[in-house]
Amino acid sequence: QVRLVESGGGLVQAGGSLRLSCAASGRTISSYAMAWFRQAPGKEREFVADVGRFGFRRSHADSVKGRFTISRDNAKNTVYLQMNSLKPEDTAVYYCALGDSYPVRTGNVEVWGQGTLVTVSS
Repeated sequence: QVRLVESGGGLVQAGGSLRLSCAASGRTISSYAMAWFRQAPGKEREFVADVGRFGFRRSHADSVKGRFTISRDNAKNTVYLQMNSLKPEDTAVYYCALGDSYPVRTGNVEVWGQGTLVTVSS
């Protein structure tokens, strides 16, 4: 059974940066597409970014394009989300997800992490 553990969340001022990490255990993630989602208070969970098995295929939501970058290191069994130029509206719990295929969307997520809170102050 694979387990995903996110880290790197916290409080940051608008314009700042954070890097989230998602460490997988119990199964190698190299055979799976991976993704990040987020859920703001009172809102539905939304797609942020996903990456194919080898890291060549990637996509980002329009709301984060040019500011966030997803990447993966299969040797470390870890996925990352580099977040730059953060805005207050980026405040949310960020979830790592393992998908059964690329692209990864809510409907084809097999495993969710527990989430890490990102708070961006104005």
